[in-house]
Amino acid sequence: MDPEPYDERLGVPLRWWAQGVMLVATLWLALVVALPGPAAWLCSGVALALLVSLLVSFGSARVSVADGWLRAGRARIEATHLGAVTALDAEQTRRVAGPEADARAYLLLRPYLKRAVKVEITDPADPAPYWLLSSRHPDELARAVRALTDSSAL
Repeated sequence: MDPEPYDERLGVPLRWWAQGVMLVATLWLALVVALPGPAAWLCSGVALALLVSLLVSFGSARVSVADGWLRAGRARIEATHLGAVTALDAEQTRRVAGPEADARAYLLLRPYLKRAVKVEITDPADPAPYWLLSSRHPDELARAVRALTDSSAL
């Protein structure tokens, strides 16, 4: 029996969008007094388009567990190569991503998500000892990865 699939998009929070729009509005206000009207609008429009593309791109990363694979961003690994899974609180995430970090680890971290899941990698050919993945629901993600590894062991 296949485990329940898990899928999460690590989209940027609404406050980032609001702050970005306020930044572009401030830019427009500075430009409208210094440049002719159409030039100020054009520059502000380009800045807004750039802001939207950056926030959409940064927030498009996905973490999913399905079909025997763990996918995080552009990386993926088969369930047979997964070891221990730990849902981390904010302080544990800070330590594992900072002072206790292994430079070889695969990281998919977002600064607006304070919690993460650490997944040990058992594949001897893989240089990464573990994956550290940001999540809004680390307990659910850890449960899904454990179910995936349990089903692959059968």
